Amino acid sequence: MYTVLVIDDSASMRRIIKDMINAIDEFEVICVATDAFDAREKIKEYEPDLVTIDINMPKMDGVTFLRNLMRLHPMPAVVISGEGVRGNDIFDDGAVGFIAKPETGEPMQLFQERIKDTLLNLTFLLKRYTLKKPPALKKAVKHIDVDYKVHPDEVIPLRKATIPGIKLIAIGSSTGGVESLLRVFKKLPEDLPPILITQHIPYGFSNSFAQRLNDNSQVDVCEAKDGMVLEKGHAYLAPGNMHLTIEKYGNEYKTRLLDTKKVSQHKPSVDVMFRSVNNTVGGSAMAVMMTGMGDDGTIAMKELFDNGAYTVAQNEESCVVFGMPMKAIQSGAVKDIVHLDQIADYIIDFSKGRRR
Repeated sequence: MYTVLVIDDSASMRRIIKDMINAIDEFEVICVATDAFDAREKIKEYEPDLVTIDINMPKMDGVTFLRNLMRLHPMPAVVISGEGVRGNDIFDDGAVGFIAKPETGEPMQLFQERIKDTLLNLTFLLKRYTLKKPPALKKAVKHIDVDYKVHPDEVIPLRKATIPGIKLIAIGSSTGGVESLLRVFKKLPEDLPPILITQHIPYGFSNSFAQRLNDNSQVDVCEAKDGMVLEKGHAYLAPGNMHLTIEKYGNEYKTRLLDTKKVSQHKPSVDVMFRSVNNTVGGSAMAVMMTGMGDDGTIAMKELFDNGAYTVAQNEESCVVFGMPMKAIQSGAVKDIVHLDQIADYIIDFSKGRRR
């Protein structure tokens, strides 16, 4: 069974496409999305084998989303649109199929036949793609109660450090975070304390994104692996399917990756990373909350704040989605609220022992 995410801003079209795909043997629509940002979260949550993309969508058009998807996380994508796009252009951008939406007066049966023919012709490609997925991602489709949120206590108990450890910077972000982190890292010098990053990102995005950060920064950025010794001038990005934590071993601090349940509906989770930082280095840390949807990170950021850590949140004006920073601010977890373009300066000042 191949799983599908349908992306379309029209509720009626989402329902039509979903019903038509579900009528095809070997295919099941496991979720739908209303726009590119919603789709990004759904890809991370459900890990579909195939996405269908509309061209004319709010916030970000389908072509831009397709290009971003292929650059950061190549996966089978079919464009289903009524827009006048040229097939060659769509395929050049990475699509594996194009299906024209029905014209006025056209029988819906013809549209259904186009969908069925296109998807069945892709089964060989989809088989190859699913075989390449890591075993952890080959799982039965589960319809999750999205209203239930796992508290960080269920994964990492709070044992806050009473004696501060090494100076360390931890950054959490979600929707809009990819480009925002790039803007920050372009300004950072190499002589900084270790940096931990949790960006909500699907498996397969994280390694290439870490490379992009590395190529655009003086900081040495990598996708975190288990047991890496934290070093100055280095940044460690959480893998797209693991929680990033740290532990102290003698005089060294090392990364520890946790393959456990999602926390605050995410894996990797900002709450898990912040909780780990609080447990290990406590008040000597700086925590930064950047653009993102939801409230992941709020619980543990407040704990860091209460333990004497320096906490900063991105302001509403410069956020793509003012969700995670807003929740952290509302909880009383934030010392300073700053524009995206100021975050690098605040990190540099912190590294030099200055807190604004």
